[in-house]
Amino acid sequence: MGTDYLIVGSGLSALVFGALMAKAGKQVLILEAHEYPGGFGHTFSMGKYHRFNAQLHYVWNCGEGQTVNRILRKLELEKDVTFEPFDRNGFDHMRMPGYALDIPADSQQLSDRLCQLFPGHMKQIAGFLREVERTASGLGVLSSHQPFNEVFGHVGDTLSSLRNLNCTLQDVFDRHGLPLEAQTLLALQWPDFMLPPDQLAFYSWVLLFTGYQEGAWYPTKHFEHVVDSLVTTIKSADGEIMYGQQVDKFVLAGNRVVGVEACDLQTGESIRYEGSHTICNMDPQKAAGIIGLEKFSSGIRKRLDYPYSYSNFIAYCTVKDIDLEEYGFGRWNIFHASSSDLNAAINKMYVHHDYSEPSFAISTPGFLTDDISDRPQGQQIVELLTIADYDYFKQLKETDGKAYKRKKKEILNAMLDQIEANYVPDFRAHIAFKITGSPTTNEDYCWCPRGNSYGSSMTPAYFGLGRLTHQSSLENFHFCNASSGYPGFAGTFWTGAKLYQTLTDDKVF
Repeated sequence: MGTDYLIVGSGLSALVFGALMAKAGKQVLILEAHEYPGGFGHTFSMGKYHRFNAQLHYVWNCGEGQTVNRILRKLELEKDVTFEPFDRNGFDHMRMPGYALDIPADSQQLSDRLCQLFPGHMKQIAGFLREVERTASGLGVLSSHQPFNEVFGHVGDTLSSLRNLNCTLQDVFDRHGLPLEAQTLLALQWPDFMLPPDQLAFYSWVLLFTGYQEGAWYPTKHFEHVVDSLVTTIKSADGEIMYGQQVDKFVLAGNRVVGVEACDLQTGESIRYEGSHTICNMDPQKAAGIIGLEKFSSGIRKRLDYPYSYSNFIAYCTVKDIDLEEYGFGRWNIFHASSSDLNAAINKMYVHHDYSEPSFAISTPGFLTDDISDRPQGQQIVELLTIADYDYFKQLKETDGKAYKRKKKEILNAMLDQIEANYVPDFRAHIAFKITGSPTTNEDYCWCPRGNSYGSSMTPAYFGLGRLTHQSSLENFHFCNASSGYPGFAGTFWTGAKLYQTLTDDKVF
């Protein structure tokens, strides 16, 4: 006798799906190989007082009536799981030599600031921002499944979005003739994609950029509380989450997945679990390899043939005896570039492993909520994020452990050098704690193939109409993760709820 929904993995989309199903009265069993739920959204402890989130820094689509809020309302969590807004006058602070741009929520204000910085390119700026607005509107129409007359009523916006179907962000920059420095300032949010402008799908950039303009948020009680609330919802409805269960085999009866076999990582025992429906939160490509690609239809095999997104390097730090607000930190992120050519800078770091002029993101969650449960009293968390090549770090770790540690130290020091040169002159003197993570850390602790940050790569070829969905071509077996939906906090919330809505016809949004 199996459960109604057997879920492999406890990433955010799986937790949302599981919570909705459990709330609807279905039996839910989640198998998780890690000791923590949440995937890239999990929170881990270092020492007695330091608690860091694995990857999340800020989120969008959490405002009243938006996707995340609607899902939380459905789960009756909206009063407990709340979010604090970033500064709408500048939720992202873009910094590079000679230029500073604070990205505001208001598009006209953004236009004005860009035109002040680049008065000789006002026409080009207006044309680019108009293209962004129309593409965002067109994507909204196309994704809302409106009847033909509604689509026809927005034909200009729809055509604008379709024109950009195969475009990179760089393609659209070039089309409008934006100066290089303006391109870099607008694209400095690149750590949210782990791609440079000349590879990043314009669609992906538009959705995230305009999404954050509608509201950038941070959880009032940190991301750990969001994950714990979803877990509690599942358990309170008699659902179960079992940790340390590594799924090694999917059990098939003909074309139907009827269960899995998992290794209990504590005892080494192999255990069989069955379910009427199997929901795969594991990376779809990895799961398909376990099942056997020949079991899937040719169309699904084609969609499963995606490259993974690039990986990252992250440093978690806390500082003490300093007020970072005096140095320009606050209710925003800082994105830093050491040079004006972002494509070249990212290529230099990723391909050549040269971090002498790094570009990176700086996040300070302590400015976003009054809850200090994530750190010791009087200390402030600072997180630094940049790109890194998995193959390079994997080889270093396996062949020369000392060189691996030296490279991590080198990258951290390169970012700290930039912080001291441009933001806080004696930053190192105030560091109370620091730890770094590489692409192999992502793979080891977040169970993501090749240490990828966002599932499938967000290039035009893999972020368009041919993108993998929940459909697997196997009976009662559905994909439910970033690569079969959308990445990020809001994207995975949407992915889990969309699958629930599809399987039950119970409307969430």
